Amino acid sequence: MSEPNSNSKPREMKGGPGRPMGRVPGMKINPKTVKRLLSYFKAYKARSIVVLIFIIISSVIGAAAAIMLKALIDDFITPMLSDVANGRAADFTTLGYVCIGVGGFFLIGLLSAYLYQRMIVVVAQGILKKIRDDMFSHMQTLPIKYFDTHTHGDIMSHYTNDTDALRQMLAMSMPQVIASLVSVVAVFFSMLYISVWLTLFVLLFTGLSFIAAAQIGMRSGKYFMAQQTAVAAVNGYIEEMMNGQKVIKVFNHEEKAQEGFDNLNESLNDKMYHANKFANILMPVMMNLGNVLYVLLGIVGGAMGIAGVTNVSLAGVGVVTLGSIVSFMQLSRGFMNPLTQVSNQINFVAMALAGAERIFDLMDQKSEVDVGYVTLCLAEKTKDGILTESQKRTGLWAWKHPHEDGTVTYTELKGDIHFYDVDFGYNDDKIILHNITLYAEPGQKVAFVGATGAGKTTITNLINRFYDIADGKIRYDGININKIAKADLRRSLGIVLQDVNLFTGTVMENIRYGRLEATDTDCIQAAKRANADGFIRMLPDGYETVLTGSGSSLSQGQRQLISIARAAVADPPVMILDEATSSIDTRTEAIVQKGMDSLMNGRTVFVIAHRLSTVRNSDVIMVLEHGRIIEKGNHEKLISEHGQYYRLYTGAFELE
Repeated sequence: MSEPNSNSKPREMKGGPGRPMGRVPGMKINPKTVKRLLSYFKAYKARSIVVLIFIIISSVIGAAAAIMLKALIDDFITPMLSDVANGRAADFTTLGYVCIGVGGFFLIGLLSAYLYQRMIVVVAQGILKKIRDDMFSHMQTLPIKYFDTHTHGDIMSHYTNDTDALRQMLAMSMPQVIASLVSVVAVFFSMLYISVWLTLFVLLFTGLSFIAAAQIGMRSGKYFMAQQTAVAAVNGYIEEMMNGQKVIKVFNHEEKAQEGFDNLNESLNDKMYHANKFANILMPVMMNLGNVLYVLLGIVGGAMGIAGVTNVSLAGVGVVTLGSIVSFMQLSRGFMNPLTQVSNQINFVAMALAGAERIFDLMDQKSEVDVGYVTLCLAEKTKDGILTESQKRTGLWAWKHPHEDGTVTYTELKGDIHFYDVDFGYNDDKIILHNITLYAEPGQKVAFVGATGAGKTTITNLINRFYDIADGKIRYDGININKIAKADLRRSLGIVLQDVNLFTGTVMENIRYGRLEATDTDCIQAAKRANADGFIRMLPDGYETVLTGSGSSLSQGQRQLISIARAAVADPPVMILDEATSSIDTRTEAIVQKGMDSLMNGRTVFVIAHRLSTVRNSDVIMVLEHGRIIEKGNHEKLISEHGQYYRLYTGAFELE
């Protein structure tokens, strides 16, 4: 079994089964989030300007068309009707040319709308790609602690739901809002051009309408933002339940799991219901109010025309004409509908900004700190025995240590690891390792034994610096481990874990994961050393067999052998074997153990095992209890002392 108490900090679930995780963002939009999101437009500055120009052209043409309609009615259609009524011949030729001109005008507007819709897709998808790249790139720099304290489903939600909300805003909501605002401004001045009195009437009616609409919009906005967090909680829960299906079925917890999901789903449903309930009401209400305004304008405008009310406009002073009324009725829709669109899209913008805030929160997580400057390099020895850097693999590695005076020294990588009075805690107020002092000289096999939670895996996590110590020192070949660059430190270590992670790809690719520049021959040789070559060649396509689902088609032992081959191809001087055989049967264990023995030969090895029979041949056995080393020595010495190890080995005290 793995060690949840020592291998990783207990996950800080920001909620529990049936409760959403994380804070629910308020309705307030963070200006920093908006500014940061807009910074991604810099790479598409030219295209964004072109899109904006096309949006303005499309919106202005829509408003100008109404003025052209007024001129068409008052200057052409009405006089022609008068001529026909008085028995005079009507000139349809001029009207035809005008209609063609109006049609061409509309065609330009249609073409502009088409072009900006096409271009905005390129801009939006490019920005989303950059955001996903930045998010994944930064995620790779985060410390293991972050992944220990956040559910995988919650992290995945950043790449799915949050980015999808951004996509909808960038590709749909933002262009629509900009187009609507430009259209409102253009329509407003067009209305003033036709009639100041009717414009004031429209503004008064619109103001009253939006007072009512604002009440609806405010109620839905907070639920749209909370919806993003609730979706992440559901995704996180589903991911955990999928990974734990076997455990759920073994303990007959289907109903309990269902209950937890129902609670989370009910919370999501409640937020989505309230958000969409008000949002879905808003559009029909505003559209019907627009229809009411349309009718009222016909009545008011007709009354003004019949009564001969003096019409004041930017075009001059006159009377309300039939063309003015028809044009104004058309403009009223061009004024109300865009405002309705803006109010309707605000909620989607708020939801997308909530998603952006979650994405930027991930990007703002502190990267793994690495101030190391000692690096790992290929090395070779001259005839005089002097260590120098090499450009080819010689089987010899060295630590390259630059100094302040500009000189560089090389220290042979031997695998000499010492702990000096090391203290460690996942939290500063709770130390779980106390005064750990141990040594592992080159070529030695050091074993850690003890009950679950004693701190065995934690020690190995300190060697590869997944976590940093609170006090004390760790030296690697005489070098303070903090001075070694983390990537180079981890490159010098080979790790075989109890839980094997295989990636989607061929068997060959999974083995090569240990050293990406390894040739096929290198991978096959590593598989032979790991005792895995035999079963691999019996697979349907041998080394080219594609594995999916972390190698679910293979047995646990076969998966473990591939992981050993993956470590073998890296050819590291130090190996960490973390309960690598605890979850397989004794017969398979013998095969795996043979592969590991080949891998351990000539290397410094740290072994964590519950089966004490696998550590009998260790040079040093460390017995841990509650984060302290209580016994150390080889098998014979510890047995002769009749202490804790003796009781564990003879069964007088159960390890678990």
